[in-house]
Amino acid sequence: MAKIDNDNIRRLLQEVFTQNSALKRLLEVLLDAAMNAEAAEYLKADFYQRSPSRIGHRNGYKPRTIASRIGKLHLHLPQSRNCPPYQPSMFNRFQRSERALLIACAEMYFQGVSTRKVQDVLDAMCGMDISSATVSRIACELDEKLIAFRRRRLDHTEYPYLQIDARYEKVRVNGHIVSQAVLVAVGITADGRCEILDWRIGDSESEDTWGQLFKDLKDRRLKGLRIIVSDAHSGIRKAIARHFQAVAWQRCRVHFKRQLLRKVPFKYYRQLMTDVVSVFEPENRDECMLRGMEMAEKWRSCYPSVARLLEEGLEDCLAVCSLDAVVRRKLNSTNMLENLMRHIKKRSRVVGIFPNRQSCDRLVGALLLEVHESWQASERAYLNILRL
Repeated sequence: MAKIDNDNIRRLLQEVFTQNSALKRLLEVLLDAAMNAEAAEYLKADFYQRSPSRIGHRNGYKPRTIASRIGKLHLHLPQSRNCPPYQPSMFNRFQRSERALLIACAEMYFQGVSTRKVQDVLDAMCGMDISSATVSRIACELDEKLIAFRRRRLDHTEYPYLQIDARYEKVRVNGHIVSQAVLVAVGITADGRCEILDWRIGDSESEDTWGQLFKDLKDRRLKGLRIIVSDAHSGIRKAIARHFQAVAWQRCRVHFKRQLLRKVPFKYYRQLMTDVVSVFEPENRDECMLRGMEMAEKWRSCYPSVARLLEEGLEDCLAVCSLDAVVRRKLNSTNMLENLMRHIKKRSRVVGIFPNRQSCDRLVGALLLEVHESWQASERAYLNILRL
């Protein structure tokens, strides 16, 4: 198995078009050869090669079976000794989120709450039955990475802006199916790049739940925070007032508009939104407030609840008025974070009902970690201009 048998390769290539199993055998030979080459690179020496840079030695092979679209592949995994064990890169075919999804589905199966749909999901993803030992091993691996990520220090840079939002998932708790809040916090650095700072699963968006998240961010040395962007949930507002007294709060304008629309019949939607757009047009805060009060007077006689909401909530929507126009458009709402929540929902919908909080936390965390890494790898920053 040290070298590719060229005669065997040629024979298999000829049989690919005549025998159904030839393609599978050809792939097994190529993957074995690729693992041997990768093992030689890992050990810094080939078979029987004398090298001063060698870090270990070969120690035979271990059979390994993996699922593929053309069937189960029976491979020979090179073993090593006198060094950390060699791990083939090709076996990392599941991303963290896919592994977390696998664990969530498998936990439902082992706890007796699975359905035919869940079993179909497992078959489609893995092509084979999943053992409880496999679930436990992958879960431990994921948990270690997620714990390290959510406990990392945040004092390596400043985060002038923080966007927070929450959505709900169905979770089985003490034998009952309940809604659990998924809280997510995204920080934006001084150079305009986004980072996932924290997430957690809670019973609701209460002051205590958000307060614990804020406390953990401060314990991890979050610094430079100037504006927090969120909706007007009372739990969020109370937690901000308690933990970030000196930080400005920007009320999400999209949520504010939705609240206004709920105050009037459908036939007035267009007219109401035309007036709201006019209110937010000026760059000057005072001019926005002036237009807002004029709009309140216009709607007061027929829909006083619209007038009250403008008087009580408009000023909270103007915290970003002092920023550059490009930045103001990106920070006047939580649209970016809502798009992220929809991405999470697409993946969590496969599970349906999570068997426990840990399973929900694991899947959400794995998805967020992948998003965080993609943001860091991107050459484009979320904010191109920062004027504080």
